Amino acid sequence: MQFYRVKKGQTLCAIARAFGYPPRFLAARNRLKEEVREGQILLLPAREGNLYTVRGGESKTLLCGSAQAFEERNGTKWLFPTQQVYL
Repeated sequence: MQFYRVKKGQTLCAIARAFGYPPRFLAARNRLKEEVREGQILLLPAREGNLYTVRGGESKTLLCGSAQAFEERNGTKWLFPTQQVYL
């Protein structure tokens, strides 16, 4: 587990991409309800699996064994093509 201080002009998506996290996962782990602000401290938790880009037609069950496992691992109930998730 690490911590990161947000720099001026950074977005959650840019930070997530830089550290190899899905943005929704990082937002969920930090309980974010809005965009990050300069100086804000973010928790960078241990990675929880392999990062994967979702393709059309795939389901939560196919990717993680069950919808519940997908939601717990990724911090979201949403699934859509091009989304990056943990398997």
